[in-house]
Amino acid sequence: MTKPLDLLRFTPFRLNRLAAEFSNALAAEYISRFGIDIPEWRVLATLGPRSEPKSAHYVVHCTRTHKSTISRAVGTLVRLGHVRRLASQDDGREVMLELTPQGRAVYAELVPLLLTRERTVLACLSAAEQTQLDVLLGKLERAFGLIQHAE
Repeated sequence: MTKPLDLLRFTPFRLNRLAAEFSNALAAEYISRFGIDIPEWRVLATLGPRSEPKSAHYVVHCTRTHKSTISRAVGTLVRLGHVRRLASQDDGREVMLELTPQGRAVYAELVPLLLTRERTVLACLSAAEQTQLDVLLGKLERAFGLIQHAE
């Protein structure tokens, strides 16, 4: 007989639980200030550092969020005036996304707040532990072929 699974020691579960807690801690900031939720923030955060429009497929690929969730988030952000849809110059069937000036202002206001919140959460780790965590997360991301940073 195999050893029973201790869910609370199972790495995928632990990472998922930590990610949910971290995400919810950050979400409080943009939900209360701008009425946007986690998928909408992920769209803003993916498009924010980029000067060129990106496809919805790119956002899905970067965030590993289901395409229907991203589609709904984009729809909400378009209605709020934060994102605009553009026709692709390369493929008439593909829709490109970019932040509007209003969306860029929201992004610019939120980034420092979220970085401060991130630092607060990570303050339980020493500087060396934070560096080690970053290295270890990078190794795991590479193992799954995940995009690790903006171009």
